[in-house]
Amino acid sequence: MEETMTQRAVGLGPTTMESKTSAVSWSAILAGAVVAAATSLILALLATGVNLASVSPWPGSGVSAKSITVMSAIALLIIQWLSAAVGGYITGRLRTKWVGTHTHEVFFRDTAHGFIAWAVATLLVSATLASGASSLLGAGAHALGRTAQSVPTGVPGAGAKAPVNPYDMDTLFRASAGAEPKGNATSVREETGHILAEGLATGEVPPGDRSYLTQLVAAQTGVSDADAQRRVDDAIDRVKRGADAARHTSELAAIFAALSMVVGAFIACVSAAVGGGIRDLHP
Repeated sequence: MEETMTQRAVGLGPTTMESKTSAVSWSAILAGAVVAAATSLILALLATGVNLASVSPWPGSGVSAKSITVMSAIALLIIQWLSAAVGGYITGRLRTKWVGTHTHEVFFRDTAHGFIAWAVATLLVSATLASGASSLLGAGAHALGRTAQSVPTGVPGAGAKAPVNPYDMDTLFRASAGAEPKGNATSVREETGHILAEGLATGEVPPGDRSYLTQLVAAQTGVSDADAQRRVDDAIDRVKRGADAARHTSELAAIFAALSMVVGAFIACVSAAVGGGIRDLHP
């Protein structure tokens, strides 16, 4: 019996002592995550004040609407790069020194610590932005949507928001010369906003609704039926273009945000490995 047990022990090889402490240094991870989150918020506010504050829809004045999305993407990449680098480096330098651990395992642990610190920092920043903090990405998308006249604006007294810019609504119901203003203009505008919102949701304004809108515009403004029909068609086209611009902006914002987060995760891992390597050089 003893001989059999000895043979099994020899076959299993030498006994390996497992460490009772976890390989994860949560104190270092939390410290790096807090530093990364604070750095990203500061840089986001700074970039918003320096870059996005100069957005202007007028040619030759400030930043054009076409370049705001690219600027937002570059700003997001820089913010993720710097904040992740600082947070990852802090995590690597503050973790405990692993004695008797293979260098490959140390490198993996450092990169894992950097990735976890980046993940925690991302959750902290997301929670802060969700609670009402300033968002660089939201500022860029809002600026572009406002320039493209695609931000929904409520009609005074309306129960829901109309998908038409106030100027477009004014143009649609601009009275002809000598026409008397109608007393129910607010309710008419509210109903028009509802019809356009339904058409935007379904993808097309039915011919019956187009004819009804033409009658409303003609009755409110005193223009001919042909002019009223032209106004309605132009308003519907502008609503569609605004919706397409807003949807395109949201898609680009999501892509740029995802790319910046991937860059941030990679930089955090590298920085943590660098910081951990420097940490191991000192007792």
